Amino acid sequence: MANIISIISSKGGAGKTTIALNLAVALAETGDSTLLIDVDPLGAVGFSLARNDTEWRGLAEHIVDETPLDEVIIQTKLPQLSILARGCLDPLDIDIYENVLRCSDALKDIVSAVENQFRHIIIDTPSGLGSVTRAALSVSTHTLLPLQAEPLALRSISQALHVIQHVKENENQDLELLGILAIMVQLNKDVSFTIMNAAWSSLHGVLETYIPRAEVFHVASEKGLPVAFLPGRYPPEAKRFEMLASEIKTLIQDMGGDMGVEDERPQRELI
Repeated sequence: MANIISIISSKGGAGKTTIALNLAVALAETGDSTLLIDVDPLGAVGFSLARNDTEWRGLAEHIVDETPLDEVIIQTKLPQLSILARGCLDPLDIDIYENVLRCSDALKDIVSAVENQFRHIIIDTPSGLGSVTRAALSVSTHTLLPLQAEPLALRSISQALHVIQHVKENENQDLELLGILAIMVQLNKDVSFTIMNAAWSSLHGVLETYIPRAEVFHVASEKGLPVAFLPGRYPPEAKRFEMLASEIKTLIQDMGGDMGVEDERPQRELI
């Protein structure tokens, strides 16, 4: 059984796709088979990897044309990482796409078909807490909530927490909040520092790992790469995602999740 993690946010510009992509890479680089699913009608994962709007087949072809999943899941050059992109979708058909995900078992059937092939399934959702995000939460075992270190994000995070609790109580009792991930943090700025102090003191479940605001994310976006794949000196921000992957795996284990038999080790002798 896979750990199915939805990345959600009540507002746009929260860095969901950046988190989803770089977390998926970090998990895969630990040796865990990982699938990144893009359910965002805008196809944000493809754009982040510098692919044009019609280059990759994916969810849309599987849902509309019944193209087999093994024909639309993309095997990346990182052996443990695969991507199920949004696919080719006319912007005029976005409402149809959203209705299918909301009113059918399409996403549930997709996850059921692939969950035994992967240790982790990361779902990148659209901005807001609408029908597609709710569909993703309804099939997830866990969710991760990015929090920008800015006043508006802190004020609105209660909306996302409310939706997560509602889905857990009424639609998916297996859903667990992994935690709140602080992003775009600048501790040398008064506003950011104040927001982080408020988050640490007033919110339950703020992760130890946080992601700073850094120019390297713009460089990575321009090149269409995860930060860990940039040339030159290894970015400290990529190490942040290694820390995030490790923290998330520990949290899943603490919540009773199965991290696989390879985590079991025999007794060893030092001398």
